[in-house]
Amino acid sequence: MCEELGFEKLLGEEGFFARLLGRTPSGAGRDLLYGPDLPVVLLTGGPGMGKGRLLRAVRDRFAAKVPVIHLDCASPVYADRADPEPGARSATTEALVEVARRLCTWQGTGGSFAFPRLFPGLAMIATGVTEGTPEAVATEAERYEGLAQKQRLRGLGAGDFWRGVLRGAIRNLLTTLSGQALDPYSAAVSNALLDALFESAAPRGRAELERLYGAYPGAAGQPRIGLRILAADFRAGGEAREVAESFLFRALREDLEAAYASPSGWLRRVGRPAMLLDHAESPLGERLLRAVLTDRRAGQRDRVVIVGTARRADGGAFLHGGLPPEEVAPAAEYRPADGAPPAWSRRTDGAADRAPLADGVVLLRMPLLTGDQLRRETVRRQQRAEPEGGTNRRRIDAAVARLSGGRPHTVIRLSAAAAAFRMPADANDRDILDAPLRLPGDDTPERPVADVLLRELILDQLPVRLPTEHQAQWLDLLSHLSVAHDTECADVLLRHHQSGHVHHLTAHHVSQLLTDTGWPTCERHFIGDFGLRQLLVHRLYGLRPGGAAWYADHHLLRDHYAERAAGEAPDAQGDGAFRSLTAHRMNHHLVSGGADDVVSHLAATLPGRPGAWCADLLEIAQAPYPGGADARRERAQGLVAADGPPLRRTVDQLLHAVWLCEERTRPTGKETARTLAKLLDLLSIMDFEGAGRLSRTATDWSGLAENEQPLLRCTCTEQLRRRR
Repeated sequence: MCEELGFEKLLGEEGFFARLLGRTPSGAGRDLLYGPDLPVVLLTGGPGMGKGRLLRAVRDRFAAKVPVIHLDCASPVYADRADPEPGARSATTEALVEVARRLCTWQGTGGSFAFPRLFPGLAMIATGVTEGTPEAVATEAERYEGLAQKQRLRGLGAGDFWRGVLRGAIRNLLTTLSGQALDPYSAAVSNALLDALFESAAPRGRAELERLYGAYPGAAGQPRIGLRILAADFRAGGEAREVAESFLFRALREDLEAAYASPSGWLRRVGRPAMLLDHAESPLGERLLRAVLTDRRAGQRDRVVIVGTARRADGGAFLHGGLPPEEVAPAAEYRPADGAPPAWSRRTDGAADRAPLADGVVLLRMPLLTGDQLRRETVRRQQRAEPEGGTNRRRIDAAVARLSGGRPHTVIRLSAAAAAFRMPADANDRDILDAPLRLPGDDTPERPVADVLLRELILDQLPVRLPTEHQAQWLDLLSHLSVAHDTECADVLLRHHQSGHVHHLTAHHVSQLLTDTGWPTCERHFIGDFGLRQLLVHRLYGLRPGGAAWYADHHLLRDHYAERAAGEAPDAQGDGAFRSLTAHRMNHHLVSGGADDVVSHLAATLPGRPGAWCADLLEIAQAPYPGGADARRERAQGLVAADGPPLRRTVDQLLHAVWLCEERTRPTGKETARTLAKLLDLLSIMDFEGAGRLSRTATDWSGLAENEQPLLRCTCTEQLRRRR
């Protein structure tokens, strides 16, 4: 995988991250972007947009010049480490300890870091160990002793915060209590630990402990009370534990700030340290983000660059204080294609302390690949010369562009799979999804690239709030929903495919889960991302032999809308993605084998209503084509015999030409444009009311088709158009 594909400007010597970190990949200094009040930067984009890839690239390019720590907040390792002592550890504290330990071994400019402010808080939550005895507390606290001070010489501490050698002091004091009959969590153990901490601190260190832990909520300026409350809050769990964890994160950042702000740090250290939080939409990531954003809103200042990932376009619901989407004030955002990063400053009015957390965020919109970047990637992957002058490569370029929509991960996977793939001249773009792919370093057999992408984009990135009981069927449900247009049809499918289950997801639930995962919406398609929809359509058609699952879902929806439309006027208005119930029914009838019936309906309803009829035609024909042989082009050109009068035969041809254009998975170009113009011109000179008005439509539609533009626009086809 090309780690920097699409990110070159962000990672370069003059790029966004060089200015944010104050250091270039080559080691040169850069004027700092933002500060002294820093926003949290959230990389926003759904699955496959490269958020994790960008964080890894930032780490790899900058970590030799400035301290950059990368954390995968979705990794189970932190919860696993906390599990043996749930009263004294949590996933959050284990993540903070890992950050501190890595920085304790930093070998770059300015040398390693120490965490004397963080250490007392960690030592105090050690009193929540299961046994609660002095020996058990001492053993747990000793896990963190290496974080407290830098070791300049063997056994000799730095001495500017702690007096002399801290190691062993805690055990020496706690063991004086050994043999005494103490209840678990005895105050005597906490008192002895506090005595050890404050007696070991140098005067400057004691003053820092008093300042920091005296500010703990409820401490009233008394550091010993603050440390006791912190330990009690941690043991209490729930929201109280989150307060304690947030304070420990503050202590870690204060240690980093002190390392830079001290006279020696000011002379020796450069740039800014950074924490890169991958999968920050996970519970651990959200807790860390909430903690730093809340602190900074309250006036806490530090120079630690926090960069996290966010699947949702708005950065995450927790940022907006529970406000409904229509009332949310948008956060500052940066689109790399726009050039310079945006100016940012925190509001300073009287409501600043009550502002939503989004006020402290800059959203970096992950870039889609441009057409040129996409073509370079597919060319780079080609494995052999092309005697036909590049025809196959150009066809693959077009297929990868349409199926990926410029989503970098999908481009990379499809380009790799297509490296030795030959596409028939009249192939559907979805044919490329059967191309075999073996992942680098993977010993398993080759798999169709569609299976790889479904695993990586859906199964490996389940919605964070998807209930456990629905996780096993999530991919199946989405596959069936690939044929849905709006919430009504989605609910029809969901009720059918969840029958027999105790717990049901509704279309509203699924829509929210897709939004939370970062997938876009579209007013005409329930699965609003074109590429994802094609992957799911491809899977649905292959679920059962002969596309039986595909046909069954379309028949279900056809019959539902036929029943709804029964007894209503032919033009009864729909309330979703279609203008009428009849058009919605005909759409599903068309793609499930009812083309002749649809032609009869269109031929009967054309006279007298050419404008409305054209709108109906576009809505009916906006559908994917099932697998197997595709005779639409031949039928559109009149090469397949059709029965009936000239009007019906011409409508038959036009329907298949429009369907070919609207599916968006085959090239149309000049040939189809000429066919559209010819058929509409033929209709315009026939003897029925309003026929002449179709002449203008012929010009409009043929111009769009010649330039590979959709005839019926919607959000997802507009995204495709912009990628060309």
